Amino acid sequence: MENLKLKNQIIEVILAIRMLLTDNVPKIVKYKDISEFPGISGKKELLADLNPLFIEKHDNAEKIIENIKTGIDTYALDYNSAPGIIIIDKFGMLGTGDSSFEAENLMIKAKALLSKKNTSSKGEPGKNHKGKVNSKIFIVTGGAQGFGCGIVENLFNEGANLVIADINEEKGKELSSKLNNLNRKNKAIFVKTDVTDPGSVEDLIFSTVISFGGLDAIISNAGVLMAGSLEDMEPDVFEKVTKVNYIGYYHCAKYASVIFKVQNKYKKGYFTDIIQINSKSGLKGSNKNFAYAGGKFGGIGLTQSFALELMEYAIKVNSICPGNFFEGPLWSDPDNGLFVQYLKAGKVAGAKTIGDVRKYYEKQVPAGRGCKVEDVMKAIYYVIEQEYETGQAIPVTGGQIMIR
Repeated sequence: MENLKLKNQIIEVILAIRMLLTDNVPKIVKYKDISEFPGISGKKELLADLNPLFIEKHDNAEKIIENIKTGIDTYALDYNSAPGIIIIDKFGMLGTGDSSFEAENLMIKAKALLSKKNTSSKGEPGKNHKGKVNSKIFIVTGGAQGFGCGIVENLFNEGANLVIADINEEKGKELSSKLNNLNRKNKAIFVKTDVTDPGSVEDLIFSTVISFGGLDAIISNAGVLMAGSLEDMEPDVFEKVTKVNYIGYYHCAKYASVIFKVQNKYKKGYFTDIIQINSKSGLKGSNKNFAYAGGKFGGIGLTQSFALELMEYAIKVNSICPGNFFEGPLWSDPDNGLFVQYLKAGKVAGAKTIGDVRKYYEKQVPAGRGCKVEDVMKAIYYVIEQEYETGQAIPVTGGQIMIR
């Protein structure tokens, strides 16, 4: 219980600092426990070059935050800027900046000064173009592969800091390394996550706050699809699909909304987003695919209900409903992709090959092709950029599904 209390206190202090410092550009905040800086109270002079802000420890988080707010205001008068390093006695050190690179570099410099080592900071990264989501912090579940990987890469290229949440550790670490090797000011991390496990999702949220200082949007993308008729599908398969696609979304919304509410507490009107990657199967029933469609229909019910509950905290909740992503592994995996599953299940009458199944589905789309990541990203950026719409299920289907 004491550990939980301390954990919640740490989260609230970090989020408050981020919001108190955020103006036009969302701030990044890096946190390190005070145990990493033994005897720091007697070494203040070593950090003089960084002009750190020192705050007295208090057992009550709100009192710490009140002292930080006063300290930031006084610091601005003294230095005409915001503090880059904040040290809270017996609590921790925080590096802040307009980018993950800037905040991390300040922490590296502080540790080097305290240890009297000539540890150099990281070299200047390549210049970032001004993207749509510069310095914002995103979690993408199921982000290591397929559609999720495409979403992660697009957001990163637009300046976001990414938390890649997936059960596939190998692919997740590979993707985060690939993105960080681009030498940008924004960063990506991987956190192994099982969205069906509430503790795993809660740990994901905590890791995000510790790594970046807050959260601006969670994209609940993790999903599984196992097709089959009512006669053939076993209860355990139905339960697995439901746990990932429906209950997993609930876990994401539950624990992310806690962070969003705290941020709103310290900066009223700061909009954040819960975005579910749903499906056209959430808008129209799917033959011999009821487990998937049922979970997605239910997901839209959650979206509408969450939206009604959370808008007062400036939390928007929307679902994006893509059409068929034919090029991704969900459809094209040679062993267990949907083309293979649907052929085996006899879902397409008269189909004898995978090619026959694909042609059948391509003909269902007025636009004449499958959905692409770029199509979905336009819908994602729309729901992020606007501040008036919530509780919507937005089709991205090439005209295959039209809202009635």
